[in-house]
Amino acid sequence: MRRILILGGTGWLSGRVARRWTERGAEVVCLARGSRPAPAGATLVAADRSRPDAYAAVAAERWDDVIDISSRPGHVRAALAALAPRSAHWTYVSSVSVYADNETPGADETAAVATPVASDHGADADYAGAKAAAEAAVAAAGLTSAIIRPGLIVGPGDPTDRFGYWPARFAAAGAEPVLVPETEGLFAQTIDVDDLAEFIVTAGERRLSGPVNAVGPSLPLADVLQGARTVAGHTGDLVSAPAEWLVAEGVSYWAGPRSLPLWLPADLPGFATRDDRRYRAVGGTARPLHVTLERVLIDERVRGVDRTRAAGLLRSEERALLERL
Repeated sequence: MRRILILGGTGWLSGRVARRWTERGAEVVCLARGSRPAPAGATLVAADRSRPDAYAAVAAERWDDVIDISSRPGHVRAALAALAPRSAHWTYVSSVSVYADNETPGADETAAVATPVASDHGADADYAGAKAAAEAAVAAAGLTSAIIRPGLIVGPGDPTDRFGYWPARFAAAGAEPVLVPETEGLFAQTIDVDDLAEFIVTAGERRLSGPVNAVGPSLPLADVLQGARTVAGHTGDLVSAPAEWLVAEGVSYWAGPRSLPLWLPADLPGFATRDDRRYRAVGGTARPLHVTLERVLIDERVRGVDRTRAAGLLRSEERALLERL
């Protein structure tokens, strides 16, 4: 029986990874703060990773794979120091945000990464640098390790509310107009959370080594928005606005309150066009976009398409902008 340690295991992505490993008959231990239960079939070990004794309960065990998703380089280094000597494989979940260059379309895993942050004090302000520092720590540990770099993770239950904004907004609008950015030359590249969870397990099963861009196909942003509109049955107008006007009106790119999610500045053509060939070559899959959109819309309807969100425009904000456009 494989023995799997997940540093986390109770969250949106890591919980799915835990469930997949248990379904394969593995013994799964989730080391987490304990604010949420471990998935059925997994064992929870409550621990605070900021404490020096965080790994005391699991450090003497042998592990077939350790999975870490932390963006705190200090946490990653401490985990490696405690666990690497008794671990056969390490899977670190990084991000395509780790790359230094977002201007070169189609870049693969050999592209340079950002300058690592010097300490955890800079981790919150420099996500790319924090992931780069964590990757460097894993690489320096000298064990077989996979560095998985997902694109935008999407799917049911997404706590960031980014991708789901569009099918939810089109569903809520019905026959009314919806504000969209001008999309010429813009792309989106996502990975369904369940495809990613499956690949993380595959990486451990096969003891994959090295970095992998875990991304789906790069698609024109216009196609993604049209796909969301079709799934939601929206019959109103699409009203597009220039980037300069949206920015002047206080609309943010990408994420967060008063934003248009997935929308990126035109000078970042490399961010959503990462090379996915290695991902597919080593067993990664990407379900069709419409399947993910359908799953997400079902989840959005359950949670409420008009609810207050972590990302996007309030419908009242959108209507005010449409009136001024």
